Amino acid sequence: MVRPNHPVRSITNPGRKGIGHSWAYLPDAGETFAELMDREAELADFERFHFRGHWDEDGTEMIAAVREAAGRESIPVRSLPWLIFGLASPFNETMRELNATRPLWRTPIQLDNTRLVRFLGREPHTSLQTAVETTLRGMGCIDHKDQEDHDNR
Repeated sequence: MVRPNHPVRSITNPGRKGIGHSWAYLPDAGETFAELMDREAELADFERFHFRGHWDEDGTEMIAAVREAAGRESIPVRSLPWLIFGLASPFNETMRELNATRPLWRTPIQLDNTRLVRFLGREPHTSLQTAVETTLRGMGCIDHKDQEDHDNR
């Protein structure tokens, strides 16, 4: 959605407005896996749990969170150039694999974490805004000064 090690000047959206999407903050998912592994003896072979993460109901919440973290509400949003991935697919394995994910962005996919919460008692969940700010900072897209300027508004 953004270019690593560059200020956020545009957002590339792989989805469509109005189509919901689930997002996983990797530290939360990692914590969930660790908690499951701590209880491995209680798990059946091939046990399956769904991690709900952040549900963006209409495909606009992640964009708003990136804009908020970057401190600019007017950052333009561009569509992911799926056509290029399709055209390059026969010649490039990465483009082929990326293109294969396109259906996941055309259909709302919301995972039900009921079994996970029942088993662990909770699903680790960092707020969307904190997750996005931390991620963008880690990617070198915002720095501490950018956040101070944003907080002082």
